[in-house]
Amino acid sequence: MELGWKSLTIRRGGNVFTPKILKQAQQLLDQNFSRGDVAKEFGIKPDTLRKAIYDGRLHEPLDAAQQPTTKSARDVEDARAADDHMGTACTRPEERTLASFGMSDGAPVVFEPCVDVPNGGVLCALPALLLNGLFDGCDQLLGRLKGYYRTAHILLLMAYMALCRIKTAEQIRSYSPGELGNLLGLDRVPEVRCLRDKMGQLSKGDSAGSWAAHLSKRWLRDDPDATGTLYIDGHVRVYHGNLTKPPKRFVSRDRLCLRGTTDYWVNDAIGRPFFVVEKAIDPGMLKTLKEDIVPRLLKDVPDQPFQQELDANPHLCRFFLVFDREGYSPEFMDEMWREHRIGCITYKKFTGKDNDWPLEMFHDTEVIMPDGELVSMRLAEQGSQIGSGGKKVWVREVRKLTDSGHQTSLISTAYGLPHESLAARMFSRWCQENFFRYMMRHYAIDLIAEYGTDDFPDTEQVVNPARRELERMRNSLNGKLKTRRAKFISQGLNSEPEKSGNVRGNRAI
Repeated sequence: MELGWKSLTIRRGGNVFTPKILKQAQQLLDQNFSRGDVAKEFGIKPDTLRKAIYDGRLHEPLDAAQQPTTKSARDVEDARAADDHMGTACTRPEERTLASFGMSDGAPVVFEPCVDVPNGGVLCALPALLLNGLFDGCDQLLGRLKGYYRTAHILLLMAYMALCRIKTAEQIRSYSPGELGNLLGLDRVPEVRCLRDKMGQLSKGDSAGSWAAHLSKRWLRDDPDATGTLYIDGHVRVYHGNLTKPPKRFVSRDRLCLRGTTDYWVNDAIGRPFFVVEKAIDPGMLKTLKEDIVPRLLKDVPDQPFQQELDANPHLCRFFLVFDREGYSPEFMDEMWREHRIGCITYKKFTGKDNDWPLEMFHDTEVIMPDGELVSMRLAEQGSQIGSGGKKVWVREVRKLTDSGHQTSLISTAYGLPHESLAARMFSRWCQENFFRYMMRHYAIDLIAEYGTDDFPDTEQVVNPARRELERMRNSLNGKLKTRRAKFISQGLNSEPEKSGNVRGNRAI
């Protein structure tokens, strides 16, 4: 191939790029000559030319379609698309037309060279989203979508909305649809009404719940070490609307009884969620544990010991449940151990200053927390019986002595764990509280996802608040009576007996 540079006298072989040769080589590249032709003309190896291009000493021209576009230029093009009666940022009219007639299998994902893309950093989270199963089972379990936007587009958009802290579908109006579309490889994202329609089609029937259960089972399976200890706690989503009047319940963060829905979350020891059970009418934590959470965990938790292993080791557990005083019930803890071999860990009720243990029982103990942190605690342990009447249960009681002198007591039916492991699991429960606080602030888990009401198919039995208050008073009196009896017995044992004898023939009393 004659390139018109025969007047140059170039030595064949290991040529070194001089400023003059760099200038001449750049002129050839600007005329769209290939790398091979330029290397052949100057008698150099193709790798030498490639290194010069990668080092920035030479550069190849880009096609007009490959030139990176700026946000200002894209805004002008998006506005021009609206003037063409197709819609703002609808710059792929052919593909949209084919999709409207059912002649397309959805919009193709095409990423174009762009600069200064708002929220472009969320693309760095795409590998993590895929690793956590964003698209796992969606085609089989979710509803089918037709048209320009497909299931992958909508799921990825909702994931990016969460990462960008766009808490509701309505808030998407405050963002440029074309710029959000660049994150998906599309011309624009759907408008609010279209997005809500697509979300409704995906969650038709119980498909959304089935997909969530599928992901939950996958997360449990992918991290079996984290499923050995599971944390359960309720979170009240307060309802401020006027379409219905859900039952009132106590909201601890507001210290008020407000209307709302109770969600029972199941998390691991460092706060990562596995699944949530929603209760519009709250029957209480104990009933939710028995009827909804424990049966699901027995089926989904991986690497549970076989029955032969449980028979061989009387202290072996399937897994551990950690919850606060709302789930305190000697009868429940005994039932979980006898029927399922599930160890329970919770705070002890009815402990006061009168029941404090002697200070010499506490010893400094190094405790390894679930996140790897090493913490020093003053701990003590002894066996204890809880319950009343014929429902007494023998449990392990561990107490932590704080700097103020307060003794925090926990009880457990996990008979095979060392007491420092029990303390690490119980005192890591605040990770779940931190999870609620973070999710409320950044992801607005309290907001209502949709408008409308549903009818209950049948009546629901809930605990009568008056009965609950009477039971609380009864348990309090039983605790006080138990303390008084213990004091009375100790005083009788420590008193010196009177000397017996006869005084002038009369019997001493």
